[in-house]
Amino acid sequence: MRAHYLQHVPFEGIGSIESWLKINGYEITNTRLFEVAEFPSLKDIDLLVIMGGPMSVNDEDKYPWLVHEKKFIYEAIKSGKAVLGICLGAQLIASVMGARVYKNPVKEIGWFPVCRIPVNDKSVFCFPESLKVFHWHGETFDLPVGATRLAASAACKNQGFQLGKKVIALQFHLETTPESAWSIVHNCREELVPSAYIQTDDEILSAGPETYKLINHFMDNILFFLSGFK
Repeated sequence: MRAHYLQHVPFEGIGSIESWLKINGYEITNTRLFEVAEFPSLKDIDLLVIMGGPMSVNDEDKYPWLVHEKKFIYEAIKSGKAVLGICLGAQLIASVMGARVYKNPVKEIGWFPVCRIPVNDKSVFCFPESLKVFHWHGETFDLPVGATRLAASAACKNQGFQLGKKVIALQFHLETTPESAWSIVHNCREELVPSAYIQTDDEILSAGPETYKLINHFMDNILFFLSGFK
């Protein structure tokens, strides 16, 4: 089995996803879009993971590789691959499936809870009633046609959706580790301005081991779900 991930900036890797993939026998490859926009043949991959980044899906003039990336993501979804999008990755999935991506009323940065949207469908991934997760986003998305909304927060109505049985898009981060949290704070500290839904760097980095363990556990569950493992 082979997992391929799309990385938009050097400081946003796949975090806890890497250990899950290795434990479960995946070969891991990536496209580092900040270096070169080269994509593998879809017939050679089983799981596509699309990571976050500070750019917008609407920044094609500034980042021309977005055009090629969107085409690749669309083809992966249409070919029935398991696809997971995180933050910008979720917005890219929404965009290629015809939904609007735009500025959220407020930025959401730090540790804030998301709440499950009740769905009476066993084919849809089920979150806990409430889960404190890591956020770093200023944009949001409408739901694509046919998508099922998975979660919401006080600051952002659409926090995640599932499309079919093999595509999950999450506005928030479950893969975050202490190291990846430090990395994004170190590289994006200028965004940490006083606001109701923006925490300070001290607040962000004070999260304890159990906080990371819990969100990483749910990321593992999502990867099991998408991979079809029992």
